[in-house]
Amino acid sequence: MVHHADDDAILGKAYDGRLVRRLATYVMPYWRQFSVAILLLFGAILSDLLPPLLFQRAIDGPIRAGAIDGIWPYFVAFVGTLLINFGFRYSHSYFINSVGQQVMKDLRVAIFRHIQYLSLSFFNRNPVGRLITRITNDVDALNEFLTQGVVMIVADLLTLVGIIVVMFVLNWQLALISLATLPVLALIVSIYQRFMRSTYRLVRQRLARINAFLSEQISGILVTQLFNAEQRSRMAFARLSDDYMQANIRSVLIFAIFIPSVNLLAAIGTAALLWGGGNGVLANWASLGMLVAFIQYLERAFQPIRNLAERYTVLQSAMASAERIFAVLDTEAEVRDPVHPRSLPTPVRGEIELRNVVFGYHPNEPVLRGINLHIPAGQSVAIVGATGAGKSSLVGLLARFYDVQEGSITLDGIDIRELRQAELRRHIAAVPQDPVCFSGTIASNIRLHNDAISDEQVRAAAEMVGANRFIERLPGGYNHEVRERGANLSIGQRQLLAFARVIAFNPEVLLILDEATSSVDTETEALIQTALTRLMRGRTSIIIAHRLSTIRHVDRIVVLHKGRVVEDGTHDELLARHGYYYRLYQLQFAGMTG
Repeated sequence: MVHHADDDAILGKAYDGRLVRRLATYVMPYWRQFSVAILLLFGAILSDLLPPLLFQRAIDGPIRAGAIDGIWPYFVAFVGTLLINFGFRYSHSYFINSVGQQVMKDLRVAIFRHIQYLSLSFFNRNPVGRLITRITNDVDALNEFLTQGVVMIVADLLTLVGIIVVMFVLNWQLALISLATLPVLALIVSIYQRFMRSTYRLVRQRLARINAFLSEQISGILVTQLFNAEQRSRMAFARLSDDYMQANIRSVLIFAIFIPSVNLLAAIGTAALLWGGGNGVLANWASLGMLVAFIQYLERAFQPIRNLAERYTVLQSAMASAERIFAVLDTEAEVRDPVHPRSLPTPVRGEIELRNVVFGYHPNEPVLRGINLHIPAGQSVAIVGATGAGKSSLVGLLARFYDVQEGSITLDGIDIRELRQAELRRHIAAVPQDPVCFSGTIASNIRLHNDAISDEQVRAAAEMVGANRFIERLPGGYNHEVRERGANLSIGQRQLLAFARVIAFNPEVLLILDEATSSVDTETEALIQTALTRLMRGRTSIIIAHRLSTIRHVDRIVVLHKGRVVEDGTHDELLARHGYYYRLYQLQFAGMTG
């Protein structure tokens, strides 16, 4: 599960077989391209081993004999080998990267599809920024793992083994001199990896803190500016940035010690080879061409070792990313469709009943306590109560965004947990408290990319709620571009679009309005009230309201207080009781006239 806030600091092993096997399932559909990439890599490794041999043959053959014409075949073979190696390397890079990109696309789509079906409680626990990081940065890290990680590590190891085998085949004495520094090098690599592991953990933790801080501060910039807190915010960010910088400097310094150490050992190895090999040439147990070839092989042997150390960090990063991605993919939806779903009777009438409903976002902190409520088909009901009384929670339960902990909710006599979520929500339309807009056009925001809703229906829906008046004034009208989250529209305009959307989708049964007219002016509200009266006719309607002036036209009012139904009746009946509703009404009325 992805509950812990510090999951950006997950480190993981440098290699985790379980995670690699799961990643392999995403590579399997592209096994042909992947296999071609591996074969091309083998070709590149083999062609890498040839040039030093050609040098050895040329020096010990025609050059030693003074036959200038005899050098040409070796020259042509050398150039040919380089061109073949280039072809292998280029083709390998093309195939492995195309597989990497396809696997990334599949993973992104899989994560997004899975996230779409998770319950709202998951999003209450996980900030949006973190989920976006899973789909972007973490998937990128896995691509690097696939293209630069495991495959290239295997290639480096094979290159090293190939060079060692060729060395021993050519001359075992020179081979032993060449490889004398390898045990010291292995020790340096293991020390480097240990230091890099702890530094890498530090870098990730500090980057996670920066990301969390930025996400909070940028989304809350209004409050920062309102309270003149820019300087304090800037200083806090500077401290976090300094911590991150120090961790990165430590990482760079470790790397700065490691690479020169490897180069120094390579130089010592070369010097030892020149001394030992030089004596060998003079003593006739080695040739000059052989010595030149061994110097080249030794240089090539150190390159895979440098690569292995650098790719250790790629492996670590990829394993941590894989762990976080699979943690999201393994999170199961808390609200799930039944194995054998029932169907609603046709036509759907819209009779709702809540029986002894107990619900809390945390099971031991109930928001609703033993709610019993029967709403006959076609009735309009307003739910009122103070903030925190549980009004919006009721909406979430009716649309089955959450499941009740005790009791049941039935629609036309069928428990909504026995229905498919898609079928239940097809009969429900809701205007949320904070209307949501998407980037796109005004028309696409009303029809939500549902092509079954024609342009005429979109216009009719907008006219019904009076949204056409502001839409037609916009440049482009219904094709006006809406910016991200509707940033270029006022809250009132966004609310009108939400109403138009509900009318365009024309729910058969249930209409839920959550504080829906709280952000519109009086004139617009009058238009919406008229549209609502039309829309509510024959439909079961539930209106969550703070402003009691907006609910006089409903059939019935239910008053919630501390998670319980305390009053139920018409506007006039409740006023006559002089209870909770009467007090709420007096407070608002006094506020309006005072």
